[in-house]
Amino acid sequence: MAEEKYNLKNPAVKRILQELKEMQSNPSDDFMSLPLEDNIFEWQFAISGPRETEFEGGIYHGRIQLPAEYPFKPPSFMLLSPNGRFETQTNICLSISNHHPEHWQPSWSVRTALVALIAFMPTNPDGALGSLDYKKEERRALAIKSREAAPKFGTTERQKLIDEIHEYMLSKSPPIPQIPTPPNNAEGEGSEPNLQNADNIAGEIVEANPGEEQRFVEDVHELHVNADAGPVRVSFSAGLRLTRRVPGAELSEQSQRPDQVVRKPDDRLFTWAAIGLAFAILVLVLKKFLKSNGYVGYMGGL
Repeated sequence: MAEEKYNLKNPAVKRILQELKEMQSNPSDDFMSLPLEDNIFEWQFAISGPRETEFEGGIYHGRIQLPAEYPFKPPSFMLLSPNGRFETQTNICLSISNHHPEHWQPSWSVRTALVALIAFMPTNPDGALGSLDYKKEERRALAIKSREAAPKFGTTERQKLIDEIHEYMLSKSPPIPQIPTPPNNAEGEGSEPNLQNADNIAGEIVEANPGEEQRFVEDVHELHVNADAGPVRVSFSAGLRLTRRVPGAELSEQSQRPDQVVRKPDDRLFTWAAIGLAFAILVLVLKKFLKSNGYVGYMGGL
């Protein structure tokens, strides 16, 4: 670029050349912008569609026109690639554009504006000038098409710069993610669920813990039989739920075995209680017998 063509003392020229140097020394994978060789106030740019949106993977070209009073007045923006969000070859209305000079800050730059433009892509247009509201499917189709070739615009010099920017962005942009296609339902909508798959899943759960269900039922049965041996009545309810287990996970309270929740009564307790009761009855009978036979003094000793 022939810098001698411009007055380097001009604040706008000085600022633009500074931004150009910074853009070349610190390139980004998300955007690229360069001024024309014979007019540093006109920049060609391309941005990559924002990730995790219908624009992802798209390469969108445009033009920035900087005013003579830059950076004290805002630039104007025009999109050249069909995108479904902004009209093409029309100055679009953004808070960073010349449509809203009251919002512009002299500290902002071309780089700042491009970052903001990427952020504006997936937002609601709200009827703003130069905005479009295409469906997501249409925007995704335009994103795919935008990678095929750079748009045609203006003079040979412009087109050469546009093509160079496109090749750079194509080398940096990720491929457009494929949307997974739902599997075809051979039985049609509203068909019965695949019970065979459900059985297979249940089989996998049981096989992961062989014999567990059988031991569970046996423990419940054993508790009821032993409870009948004494005067104590024990009742409880237990349920069995088969679930997939995470390796190393602790058992929940609902899946504990019954013999860990309700303990079996101790037979020795009833034996000692019976012996104590028999001994007390024997003492009362003996005391009544001695009293009836006149052994009062002996009873007193007792």
